[in-house]
Parts: sequence; structure tokens; C-alpha cells
Amino acid sequence: MLSVLRTTWPLLLGILLLMVGNGMQGTLLGIRGAIEGISTTEMSVVMACYFGGFLLGSRTVPGMIQKVGHVRVFAALGSMISNVLILYAVYPDWIVWALLRLLIGFCFSGVYITAESWLNASASNQNRGQALSAYMIVQMLGIIVAQVLMNTSDPGGYLLFVIPSVLVSLSFLPILLSRQPAPQFSTIKRMSFTRLFKVSPLGCIGIFLMGGVFSAIFGMASVWGSLKGLSVSEISAFVAAIYIGGLVLQYPVGWFSDHHDRRMIVMVLALLGLIVSFVTLYVQPGIWGLLLTAALIGGVANPVYSLLLAYTNDFLDASDMAAASAGLLFINGIGAMTGPLITGWLMSELGPEGFWVYIGFLLGALTLYAGWRRTRRPTPVQDQNFAVIAPLTTPLAIEAALENAGSDDVSRAAE
Repeated sequence: MLSVLRTTWPLLLGILLLMVGNGMQGTLLGIRGAIEGISTTEMSVVMACYFGGFLLGSRTVPGMIQKVGHVRVFAALGSMISNVLILYAVYPDWIVWALLRLLIGFCFSGVYITAESWLNASASNQNRGQALSAYMIVQMLGIIVAQVLMNTSDPGGYLLFVIPSVLVSLSFLPILLSRQPAPQFSTIKRMSFTRLFKVSPLGCIGIFLMGGVFSAIFGMASVWGSLKGLSVSEISAFVAAIYIGGLVLQYPVGWFSDHHDRRMIVMVLALLGLIVSFVTLYVQPGIWGLLLTAALIGGVANPVYSLLLAYTNDFLDASDMAAASAGLLFINGIGAMTGPLITGWLMSELGPEGFWVYIGFLLGALTLYAGWRRTRRPTPVQDQNFAVIAPLTTPLAIEAALENAGSDDVSRAAE
């Protein structure tokens, strides 16, 4: 791991700063929206637009990179992100925020694709797995650090918008000044959704449901906290706990997934998330109980996403895995776009409890569907190792992670 850090630290540092900026803007808008008197329904539209922009970027930015190159796309999108982060504070109107969130989602998708392609090119076949693990850890650490920075100033002022803008601007320096040359970029081939659903109905339905769960957590947690009357420090700790739980539980869940039926693990984790959601709904715990709840929900949402990708790829040849994963990512994006909208509607109808009702409903649906799918066909031969993949990852990192997981199998078979 140390050798990986020595060669990739500029890229990882840049990605860390990017994630800090992204993590701050998501939490800050939810809190600032309450201060500005923006309704829950309006904030749900604002939050949903990020995922719409991210999905649009994942489909169109690769073509932009092929036309004008990594450096120009990266610099253009990066400068746009810095500008948007400042404009939030200048125009605190929900329609303006929605348009800015759409734009910043598009831009973040583009810079992630560029950064991930550089990281993938800088790693060798021998250390690619370690590089990708470091990348996933850095992603989550960035969001956790962002929550700490949320407590450095008043969310009703300007400074908390300036900090992520500066950090995002600084993130480009280590990446653009890295000695690693810009890599060759090729687009991932497509797989029809009809074929993808035939390959794995559970993968398609499960990824759609988890898109809704993740976007509700990532987009609406701070809105929920504001409605509950939590302080800024409590909201930031709640969001941080979500990612700490995801970071801690990814690897033990991954070990179990390589030794047992993945559908059973998906079902058990989703059931755990369902129980946690409805216990929280009815018990109404204090802040320490909420932090435990957040860690458990994050520990469910992140591994289940990776599990569903690995399960789908158990039915595919290596040559089709990248195309299938790109298709699943698109389905996840559709689910993510609907998540904040439905959560916002439920919260406006039921109050803050609508947040847990929505998450619990989706996890309950996944529990039932995974259990039913276990009765439809036997457990596949699990040739594809579990790859730790964050829901915010672009198709490029997914392709590299799956290639690395597959290469581990080949190397073990040769020993």
C-alpha cells in the first residue's frame, strides 16, 4: 500500500479535496434551505437535480474527453464547480439552486471520470487493487472530513460556501501537475436493458431500489435533520456516521459474499436496514441512537450496492462486465433521481418520519424480492470477487475494479 501511495498520492489528494467540497455542499444546502425558508418539497427537487446532472454527465462527458482531451475537460468542469459553490450563497432561491445542482452534478461526474482514468492509468496490474481500495477509502474520508468542516462557521453566512470552492480549486493542482501523462480514453460499450434484465432481474431491481435509498441518505439527510430541529454539529455527525458505517462494513461483508450466496447476504442486510429504519421511526432515539442508526444504514447501503454488481457479474463473461455495470449504474441513477423527490413528498405529508418510511419501504421491497429470487434459480458459481465500489463511482472505476477482481481469480487459479 505504501508503494501505491508514493506513486498516486497527488491523484488521491486531489480526489480527497474534491470529495470534501462535494460533501460540504450536500449537507450545507439542506441546512441553509431551512434557514432561507425553502420548503421540503422544493428542497427535494434541488437535491434530485444533482443526481440528474450526474447521470447526464456519465453519459456525455466521455465524448467530450475524446474530442478535446482530459486536461481541458477537467479544467473547464473544475472551474465551473468552484463558481457554482459560490453562486449558491449569492442566489438563495430554490429554482436557481436546482439549476446549479443540475450543473454541479454534471461537472462532478466529469471530473470523477477524468480523475479515475488517471488513477487507473497510473496503477499497474500488480497494485491496481490496492490503488482502487485507496480511492474508495479516500472518497468516504473526504465526505467525513466535510462534515467536520461544517462546524467551522455559521451556515447562514458565506464562509461555508467559500471553503468548498477553495478546496475544489486546490484539488486540481496535484492532479494537473502530476507527472503521470493523460491516459488514452475509450468509451465503454453498451448492453441493452432487456438483455441486462434477463441476465439478472435482482441486479436491475435491486440497483434501482438502492439508488433511491442512497440518494435519500446522501441528498435528504441534512433536510431531515433540519426538520427534526437538530443542530449543525448533530446533523454533520449524523451524515459522517453514515459514511463511517459504510467504510467499516464494506470489507467484512465482502469476505462473506465471496463464501456464501450473495442473494442471502443482500436479503439479510436489507432486512437489517428495514428493522433499523422502523425501530428509529417508532423509538425516536436521542442523538447517540441516531448516530448508531446512521452507521448501520450506511453499513447496509454501501455494501449492498457492491454486492448487487458482483452478483450480476457472476452470470457474465469478463468481456461483458463493464457494459453490464455501466447499464446498472444508469439504472441506479434513475432510482437516485426519484429518491429525493419521493422522500420530500413523504416528509411534507408525514413530517420528518417520512424519511425513514421511504428508506424502510425500499429496503423491505428489496428483502422480499431477493428472497423470492432465491426460489427462481440456483446459486450461480461465484467467479467474480467482491469489489468495493461506492455508489458515487463512475463507470470507469467500476470497470477497473471488476477487472481487478476478475484478475484475482485468474491468479489464484494459476497458483
